[in-house]
Amino acid sequence: MSQSLNQLRKFVSPEIIFGAGSRHSVGNYAKTFGARKVLVVSDPGVIAAGWVADVEASLQAQGLEYFIYSDVSPNPRVEEVMLGAELYREHHCDVIVAVGGGSPMDCGKGIGIAVAHGRNILEFEGVDTIRVPSPPLILIPTTAGTSADVSQFVIISDQQERMKFSIVSKAVVPDVSLIDPETTLSMDPFLSACTGIDALVHAIEAFVSTGHGPLTDPHALEAMRLINGNLVQMIANPADIALREKIMLGSMQAGLAFSNAILGAVHAMSHSLGGFLDLPHGLCNAVLVEHVVAFNYSSAPDRFKVIAETLGIDCRGLNHVAISKRLVEHLIALKHQVGFHETLGLQGVSMADIPFLSQHAMGDPCILTNPRASSQRDVEVVYGEAL
Repeated sequence: MSQSLNQLRKFVSPEIIFGAGSRHSVGNYAKTFGARKVLVVSDPGVIAAGWVADVEASLQAQGLEYFIYSDVSPNPRVEEVMLGAELYREHHCDVIVAVGGGSPMDCGKGIGIAVAHGRNILEFEGVDTIRVPSPPLILIPTTAGTSADVSQFVIISDQQERMKFSIVSKAVVPDVSLIDPETTLSMDPFLSACTGIDALVHAIEAFVSTGHGPLTDPHALEAMRLINGNLVQMIANPADIALREKIMLGSMQAGLAFSNAILGAVHAMSHSLGGFLDLPHGLCNAVLVEHVVAFNYSSAPDRFKVIAETLGIDCRGLNHVAISKRLVEHLIALKHQVGFHETLGLQGVSMADIPFLSQHAMGDPCILTNPRASSQRDVEVVYGEAL
């Protein structure tokens, strides 16, 4: 038997309820956990879109009390997590429901950690630092991309240090994820593009990660197929719920893949960049993806060839240099088709910023599973190419 099949694998995921209208069952699940009072974590945009009102109605139908906490920035901050934990205790809550994109969901996860331990969220940076179970956690994503609702990652922004930090633990995988494609109807085209590319990057990085395996590969490949085949049409036809369902499913599959295989240099560099400039995470990934793929290709050529074929690129008769070129061209073309033409320079990054960004990227857990071992100088060169 080959060595790879002898390795033990683990795979963690929440209980997943997928489909249009699934958000309306949140009250049932909160009641199942014995909730008396629920902390609902969201943000002003999600409240304005009406998705929190649906959650309120479902909780009210079950006779459950709740308190809404919505002071969450697009990149959730340490102080926002700690204020949420304070309000959770003050209002005697016993279940957390987070509704929104990656920011409210990560904030909700962070609140659970801080509440359970009675300590500052900053103390939990890194891998497997959590010692006490969090309160029951139900997540309802309203974007198709971050997959915070199925992952064992929490990403929090430390504004004082101008950096993001990662908490990675199966203890932060939510208990229930209600994945409802109807909630993505309120995304604008730019957010749809950013989060869709984010999900595609999750799938690509999970497939070539040094932590990949037979439990994660099928999810990564199916995510690539769904997103590559439907993202352009979905952005052109934003009211088409069937297309939204396919992208939401692709995002979920990508999340299951990367949560268990971990990621690579795109995310390590993206976390550093997002913390430094307070930029949307999906935008950071989209700016960096083709540059990191070109850098990594030679370290996993056979797997990158499978990615190229999955994205519909005809690789017959081509050597790896040609396949790498076509794959990079395809990723750039896909970004342009969804209206994405950003560069780091356009976002205000200068050559002088690159050493700081690279230093922090080298400290991110995602760099450890990148297929190509990377020095700080390597990361500086890739950032430079993305300017």
